Amino acid sequence: MAQDRPHAPELLRAIREFLGSDVLPRLEGRTQFHLKVAINSLAILEREAASGADANARELQRLQALLGRDGTLAELNTALAHDLRNGRRDETDAALMAHLRATIADKIAISNPKWR
Repeated sequence: MAQDRPHAPELLRAIREFLGSDVLPRLEGRTQFHLKVAINSLAILEREAASGADANARELQRLQALLGRDGTLAELNTALAHDLRNGRRDETDAALMAHLRATIADKIAISNPKWR
């Protein structure tokens, strides 16, 4: 059973903010760099906890429409990869390209939202 409060994104944010404001300024060199990487990783986990399930649901819906069948996200991504490898789909497929753009946008929003 999930906690009522704080939620996972709130906990991750609190840890990230503590490390960034209280610990990071006291470090230098390699240790400071590694803490910056850890802080960035916590931010990614925070965004994934907040919006990853919705992004996966949107991707699953697009794949179901694109492939015309049901399955898990992993199964449908495997089927799409198989279609691409075997030349059944390519960059001339407008529906495929729309799906890929939307999926990439969702992934970037989680992994590196400043990139947009």
